[in-house]
Amino acid sequence: MVVEADGGSRGNPGPAGFGAVVVDAGTGEVLAERIGGLGRTTNNVAEYQGLIAGLRAAAELGAESVDVRMDSKLVVEQMSGRWKVKQPHLQPLARQARELAASFARVTYRWVPRERNRRADQLANDAMDAQARGAPPTLEEHTAPPPEKDPERDAGGPSQAALIGIPEDNAAEAAQTAPPAAWSGATGTPTRLLLLRHAQTEHSAQRRYSGRGDVPLTDLGMRQAGAAARRLAAMDDIVTIVSSPLRRARQTADEVAAATGAEIVLEDGFTEVDFGAWEGLTFAEAAARDPDLHRRWLADPAVPPPGGESFAEVHRRVRRARDTLIAKHGGATLVVVSHVTPIKTLLWMALDAGPSVLYRMHLDLISLSVVEFYPDGHASVRLVNDTCHLE
Repeated sequence: MVVEADGGSRGNPGPAGFGAVVVDAGTGEVLAERIGGLGRTTNNVAEYQGLIAGLRAAAELGAESVDVRMDSKLVVEQMSGRWKVKQPHLQPLARQARELAASFARVTYRWVPRERNRRADQLANDAMDAQARGAPPTLEEHTAPPPEKDPERDAGGPSQAALIGIPEDNAAEAAQTAPPAAWSGATGTPTRLLLLRHAQTEHSAQRRYSGRGDVPLTDLGMRQAGAAARRLAAMDDIVTIVSSPLRRARQTADEVAAATGAEIVLEDGFTEVDFGAWEGLTFAEAAARDPDLHRRWLADPAVPPPGGESFAEVHRRVRRARDTLIAKHGGATLVVVSHVTPIKTLLWMALDAGPSVLYRMHLDLISLSVVEFYPDGHASVRLVNDTCHLE
């Protein structure tokens, strides 16, 4: 199959979008289209997101080999291995694209002039136009129905449903109940992380940036932590509690330890992002203090607050901390008591998504999320932002 992909940004950074088209290399028939708005980001991020969407669509259609055609010299050269990916905010996207490409027998990358990439270019512009009119960022998928055929006869083997032991007639129903490993092909026993955000503090109640400031829990926060602890105490096989060393996380972890009997291990890698000069400010106050920087920070994970830490830097230290946990406690169930940014980062890793997921995900105080990391590199997100223990 041929993947035509494009992306763009009005302002760079600015309202951005991508488009991707999957074409049958033999007939020229359009098999699938992808169009998505990305909010405010850069041209290069949008180009990579177009490539990722196109590769994912080709994989869903069962392509064995893919010819990628793009008018982005940067993406083509980086994916071909001739240029290094030096920009930190592009490295996760390039890694995600390479992981998708590894699922095909062969992938080639070819630069084409824009006039020969008109279909994908039009989709990307449609996404940018929609956002300029005030529409929220979206992802739309259009896939042509596959031709009628016998999957075993035409593909030379059993269908995907048959490969995992599901009768064809019951495949749709089984999709609702099958374990994630059956669908992803993951192997081995996963390391299960129960991700618990800390309970309420004065800063969180006032919606202030709260990074390295060591504020304690409020009285309500202590009651919230106790409710979460009672919920976790009903879960089996918790080996240990890994906590950020900041007081609000440690107080929450203490409640969990008292309820479960598990020991607490402190991990600096799960500390909240350093907001620098914005520490203690509200969103509006930080935006008024540094309007241009604040806008760029919201669009680019490589941009740090003044005197603070970028989301890209958080990603690196959280990944190191996660890898250390898996190396030491592989296959076990752990409670990780942390903050909104490290928890979002772990979910970002598990979802294998682009960095825009950081801005599109909401996590409440004392919310529980669950993710499993498999030893073969697969992951499964089982729960996000659940606060039923507060009811």
